[in-house]
Amino acid sequence: MRLWSVERLGEPREALEIKEKQMPEREENEVCIKVEAAALNFFDILLCQGKYQEKPPLPFTFGSEISGVITDANEEGAFKRGQRVMALPKMPKGGLAEYVSVPEDHVFPIPDSIPWGEAAAFSITYRTSYYALVDRAKLQAGEVLLVHAGAGGVGSAAIQLGKAIGATVIATAGGPEKVKVCKDIGADIVIDYLAEDFVSIVKNETNGKGADVIYDPVGGDVFDKSRKCIAFDGRILVIGFAEGRIPTVATNHILIKNYSVVGVHYGLYAKLFPEKVHEAHQSLMILYNEGKINPLIYNEYAFNQVPEVLDLLGTRKTWGKAIIKVNC
Repeated sequence: MRLWSVERLGEPREALEIKEKQMPEREENEVCIKVEAAALNFFDILLCQGKYQEKPPLPFTFGSEISGVITDANEEGAFKRGQRVMALPKMPKGGLAEYVSVPEDHVFPIPDSIPWGEAAAFSITYRTSYYALVDRAKLQAGEVLLVHAGAGGVGSAAIQLGKAIGATVIATAGGPEKVKVCKDIGADIVIDYLAEDFVSIVKNETNGKGADVIYDPVGGDVFDKSRKCIAFDGRILVIGFAEGRIPTVATNHILIKNYSVVGVHYGLYAKLFPEKVHEAHQSLMILYNEGKINPLIYNEYAFNQVPEVLDLLGTRKTWGKAIIKVNC
C-alpha cells in the first residue's frame, strides 16, 4: 500500500515522500480501515517542520482525520467489516495512507448519507466547537456569539453550531471572498477585519452591550480587542493562537466587566472523557441529518498532491477544510 512519510524535517515539499509499505497489522482493540478521504490541517505543516508540540521520531506518517470502510475488526467488538466510519488515527501511523489501523475508541460510525470528504472534515472542527460552545461556554438561544476567523475550519463549525443553538452569530473574516463564505453558511453579520473595526461594529449591533460569547482561535491582537466588546457576564473562549502571539489579560479588567476567559483544550478533554466524545458525536450526527451543520470544504485533491496542498494551506488564503482523496 502507499502512504505519505515524513522522511526529514523541513517544508512539506522537502520532508514528504510517497512510500510503499506492507499492509498494517491490526492490534487488539483496533480496527483496520481502508481510507477513502483524509483532511489536512495547518498543524500538519508544523509537523513537517518539527515545530509542533508533538515530535514523533522519523520517519512518520501524519493525517489525523479520515473517513473510510472497516476491512478488519474484532469479532466481538463494536465495529464490523464493511462499516462506514470516521476516525482519528494516531502518529506515527497517521491516516495519509491507503490503509490504517486505529484504536476502536478513536473510531466513530457515520450514516450512508455523508460523503467521504465531509466525513473526513468533521472530527476536529465540529467536536472542538461543540465542546467549546455547549460544554465550556454554555451558549444559550438568544445570546450573541462572535466568531473570529469564521471562514476557517473550527470557525465555520462554530458559526453553524451557534445558529443551531439559536444564537445571533457575528463573524469576522479577511476579505470579500471569506466574508461571503461566512454569510453563505449562516452568519447573521459578517465583518471584514481587513477593512473594518470589529469592536465598534459589535458594540453598535448589540446596542452597546457586546457579545455574550466570543470564540477566538486567533489570539494576539484579536484577543486584546475582543476584551473591548465582551458583554457583562460574557465568556471569551480561548481556542488557539493562529496569530502567533500568546496574549495576556489584566485580571482587574476581568473583574470590572465580570467576564470569564475560558480555556478550550479539546485534545486533553477527549483523552480524559472519551465517553463524552462519543455522546457528542451522536448529537452532531443528529444535527447533520437535520441539515443544521455541514462541513465547509475548500476543495478535494488527489493523493499525490499533499505537499502542494500543504503549501496552499500555509498561505492562509484558503477557507474551510482541504480534503485528500485516498481510495475514493
